[in-house]
Amino acid sequence: MNLYETIGSDLKEAMKSGDTLKRDTLRLLQSAIKNMAIEKRKPAAECSDTEIEDVLRRLVKQRKDSIEQYRTGNREDLAEKEASELRLLEAYLPQAMPESELETLVKATLTASGMTDKTQMGQAMGVVMKQVAGRASGDDVRRVVERLLV
Repeated sequence: MNLYETIGSDLKEAMKSGDTLKRDTLRLLQSAIKNMAIEKRKPAAECSDTEIEDVLRRLVKQRKDSIEQYRTGNREDLAEKEASELRLLEAYLPQAMPESELETLVKATLTASGMTDKTQMGQAMGVVMKQVAGRASGDDVRRVVERLLV
């Protein structure tokens, strides 16, 4: 069963059980997947797991940004709702790369490419992002690269 089918069956389960938060979050996810499929001019059921994971990452990033903004605006109730949606969405993403493994990979990449200066941040990010290939978020990679470049 691919990721799209798993999401569909989980949505049916949520509808049967009356779990409104999960139902609404998965409907939003399905809608985002269908919009991506329309852009690519193919049926949503034919989308690869990688394409669906890209949609998931985008939605997760949106939730994280929303939580930060709601907390800044003292709207803890809305931040909690977004955090609940975030946990549901993250469950469909593959396990993220541990911080120590990411740091080791970044150190090796920076050493191999000879990058040591903060002015090379963009180049370093590009090289590292290709190597992590979705196993770590851009924010995590940026934080580690920033810390390691002098």
